[in-house]
Amino acid sequence: MLNLVIAETVNTTLGNLIAVTGAFVILMALLKKFAWGAIQDILSKREEKIANDLDSAEQSRIKAAELEKERETQLASSRSDAADIIKNAKESGELSRQNIIQDTKEEVSRLKDRAQTEIKDERENALISVKDDVATLSLQIAEKILSKELSQGAHQDLINDYMDKLGNTKHEA
Repeated sequence: MLNLVIAETVNTTLGNLIAVTGAFVILMALLKKFAWGAIQDILSKREEKIANDLDSAEQSRIKAAELEKERETQLASSRSDAADIIKNAKESGELSRQNIIQDTKEEVSRLKDRAQTEIKDERENALISVKDDVATLSLQIAEKILSKELSQGAHQDLINDYMDKLGNTKHEA
């Protein structure tokens, strides 16, 4: 009986092994026929997507490098423009400063000339006024000294003569 149990066990194990192997082979055949194409399509699509992603990443990296170079060029250009603007501003400021100085010098010269002209006019007016005062005083003194009144023509001649003498004495000094 022991032999029989062992034989049955060996037959059962061998039968199970054959049945499982057959089922596995049938399962593999069915998978190949119905699912293998779909699995290969999925794997192929995934492979294409990964390849496209890698290509896209490489293109993005190249574009980023180009943009970086472009930004560096623009930055250098901006720095150059800023330096030019500063240089122009300094030159403009210096030119404005020189113009202001020149205008101020011209204005001072005009004011000085005008002041000299006004001084000259005032001096002449003062001399005329002094002349008239001196003439009047001289006439009053002469009247008192002579105790007589001079005619208007004699008055004028006396004043003019006195003023000429007075003017010559000042110019000689």
